[in-house]
Amino acid sequence: MPNQVKEKRHMKYSAKIIRKSTGQATLSLLLSALMVIGLGGLTQSTHAALPDMVNGQPVPSLAPVIKRASPAVVNIQSKGSVEAQANPFAGDPFFEQFFGRRGQQPQRRETQSAGSGVIIDADKGIILTNHHVIENADEIIVQLQDGNEYEAEKIGSDKGSDIGVLKIKAKNLSQLTISDSDNLEVGDFVVAIGNPFGFGHTVTSGIVSGLSRSGLSRDAYEDFIQTDAAINPGNSGGALINLKGELVGINAAIISRSGGNLGIGFAIPSNMAKSIMEQIVEFGEVKRGLLGVGIQDISDGIAEEFDLDFTKGAMVTSVTPKSAAEKAGIQIEDIITKVNDEEISSSSDLRNTIGLLREGDKVNIELYRNGKRKKLKAKLGSASSLNADTAADSIHPKLEGVSFGEVTEQSQGRSGATVKGAQVIKIEEDSPARRFLREGDIITSVGSRPRVNIESVEDLVEAVKDRQNLYLRIIRGQGTVILRM
Repeated sequence: MPNQVKEKRHMKYSAKIIRKSTGQATLSLLLSALMVIGLGGLTQSTHAALPDMVNGQPVPSLAPVIKRASPAVVNIQSKGSVEAQANPFAGDPFFEQFFGRRGQQPQRRETQSAGSGVIIDADKGIILTNHHVIENADEIIVQLQDGNEYEAEKIGSDKGSDIGVLKIKAKNLSQLTISDSDNLEVGDFVVAIGNPFGFGHTVTSGIVSGLSRSGLSRDAYEDFIQTDAAINPGNSGGALINLKGELVGINAAIISRSGGNLGIGFAIPSNMAKSIMEQIVEFGEVKRGLLGVGIQDISDGIAEEFDLDFTKGAMVTSVTPKSAAEKAGIQIEDIITKVNDEEISSSSDLRNTIGLLREGDKVNIELYRNGKRKKLKAKLGSASSLNADTAADSIHPKLEGVSFGEVTEQSQGRSGATVKGAQVIKIEEDSPARRFLREGDIITSVGSRPRVNIESVEDLVEAVKDRQNLYLRIIRGQGTVILRM
């Protein structure tokens, strides 16, 4: 049989198999496979252009989906400024002994950021993006696919979930439909649209590589979609869509040694992004729920000490007075194993699960106590209001306008150990401490010789009395910072 006849029959048979197994799936990977299987034996003159039809069927293409989705993806340019410590040795007692406190005043540094965003509500001009794209921004410019630019209003943002919300005044906008990200499965095809490296609208495709990923940041609430669709700097805040052109995630982060794509990208699930967005639009902030417990992982040593035959769950190490946990009857040494029928494998699991719920939400909690399983119900309190009335202006003049609260499960690390200290809950705009402290800082000690360890707000109140200068050791993010005020 002539080779050309064999090639045509092979091509027809292969195309039939692909149609049968994939239907009308429009992924470019299938196009590549079809070219390899069916077009390999064609003459050299036919390699210059692809056919419009193969065996009476259109060649698979993502173009129709991209044409519908792309106008809803925007480019975001932001400008702002941050305070930077002029002297890296500021606060170091050894340095100050010889050089005094010269050059310790913080200075402002101009910043610029570029990223992407997704129009969610065309009528109201609501845009979803990442918190880190618009953080510290004084001016935000949104550019549409057609090149038109608009100054954006920052509705609000949430560092914990890395979600930000903008608003522009424009007509005839396009928007993306939000899909239920809980329906995603590993292996589903996805497409990322954004503005990597400032190149404008760029499209990459891949699959869902994993679900419920966490551990990228100690202080974040994470439930990432992992994908091998190429995500690069500038893609942050862009859209991750399914083959129907629906939004399934907001592109947020990558793992890379060089800053470029290595096939490990992360997106915030659309359900989580939508929930955070709705709170920001309604309240201007996220009213995150609070259980009010200190927690740690179940180590092998703890399992042996308590005669446990499992190491999954979160052990309660402290219960905040008047908190949702205390009202529900949760006790120290309880091991929380489920929240609303969701398995809790570690302390970070509990932290994420509670942190993604709203203030006032009612939750069902399953726990293990003294060899028995128990079920309790709790109504979550407010994370922002816990001891927020403990204003420090009555404690020390340099802390005027700062409010402190007890450390909770939402501010504990992923190491499994309980963090102790007094947490900065709020700093007023005109507070002199704003130059030094940040909301979320945890003060763990005061003074240097001798050092006074801080385990509660009451400890802080006692420790700063009668001190002219404040020498503070704090936990900020994943590191420790020493400040002198």
